Amino acid sequence: MNILILGGGGREHALAWAALQNPKCDKLIVAPGNAGIAQIATCARLDIEDGGAVAEFAGENAIDLVIVGPEAPLAAGIADRLADAGVLVFGPSAAAARLEASKAFTKEICAAAGAPTAASAHFTDHKAAADYVRAKGAPIVVKADGLAAGKGVIVAETEAQALDALDDMFGGEFGTAGAEVVIEEFMKGEEASLFVLVDGETCLPIGTAQDHKRIGEGDTGPNTGGMGAYSPAPVMTPEVEARAMDEIVRPTMAEMARRGTPYRGVLYVGLMIENGAPRLVEYNVRFGDPECQALMMRLGAQALDLIHACAEGRLDEARVHWADDHAMTVVLAANGYPGAYEKGQPIGGLDALPETAWEMTFHAGTKWSGGEVVSSGGRVLNCTARGASLAEARDRAYALVDAVDWPGGICRRDIGWRALGAAED
Repeated sequence: MNILILGGGGREHALAWAALQNPKCDKLIVAPGNAGIAQIATCARLDIEDGGAVAEFAGENAIDLVIVGPEAPLAAGIADRLADAGVLVFGPSAAAARLEASKAFTKEICAAAGAPTAASAHFTDHKAAADYVRAKGAPIVVKADGLAAGKGVIVAETEAQALDALDDMFGGEFGTAGAEVVIEEFMKGEEASLFVLVDGETCLPIGTAQDHKRIGEGDTGPNTGGMGAYSPAPVMTPEVEARAMDEIVRPTMAEMARRGTPYRGVLYVGLMIENGAPRLVEYNVRFGDPECQALMMRLGAQALDLIHACAEGRLDEARVHWADDHAMTVVLAANGYPGAYEKGQPIGGLDALPETAWEMTFHAGTKWSGGEVVSSGGRVLNCTARGASLAEARDRAYALVDAVDWPGGICRRDIGWRALGAAED
């Protein structure tokens, strides 16, 4: 099977690594890729939001399956264009991708499906939104309606923070994504993610994870794209997962199908769990980043089989085979992230890092320059490891972190603190 993966971050490196574990993968191309991906696959220069160009490239390279990593190409209709060209694609249509591309649309779907989520209001007017915040008070959550690279959500602990967030969004801080906003009640509880494959009819849960969004230890400071994650998430017990599937996922997917826009691809279900009851925080229409890195370490070669079955509409015959293991990924980011940070910093020690089924360092924001690997983004490396316990996975992941020679890199030293603390109590 010839496979094309679209994207160039840590998520796509993890997907590429997992695909290559499977003997069904004959040729692998990643567009645009990064310095780490280039060591295991062919990288191609390609505008991944140009459906025509991607379809033409797929035809010229006899591609059997296209796996779409990031959300922007999906929102732009890449899956529709490839399907029209007769190319098998893993990812939802543009209409179904609105579950991530528009927070207001998701709220509408949840209301129609009866899926539990936070009470909210949708605004296109700055003053009206500000008046709503003043009336409701804090804590409160302000979300840019559109795609904002995972950064358009502000959990405001004070009214002033919420009003500042509105100033930023309506002021263009998030581009067109902030032209409309959704303001939600603050939900108490513990947040976790459930990942589900959907082929239009069958919904197959394939794993759980917990992300760490804040830049600082103890979950302090501004939100980021994610500073680390681990899988499985202890709070996602079998009972909680069953409730999430029955009360949230399946009703939502049924409503999407009823509207003539059936969902196909992976569905990231962000949940808030309080007293065993899950409520929806958000949907994403692709694997989370960095949750994907932990998931791929646990799924390994079977990830490609599951993705292929999903793309072909065969999920009713697919099964997930889990080992009794844990995985953790720790993000090494550029100093200053998520604010201003320096690019082009050389990173040493990478050649000596182990690359096994138990330990991998996935590249996120890297490139080759002058014969060496340098940083090219905010989140740069994902040091990822499996273990028989979460503590073992943590120790292995941080051993990878400590072996990287990059003075300009920063990380959180407390990834997994909730689960590890609970395990030690």
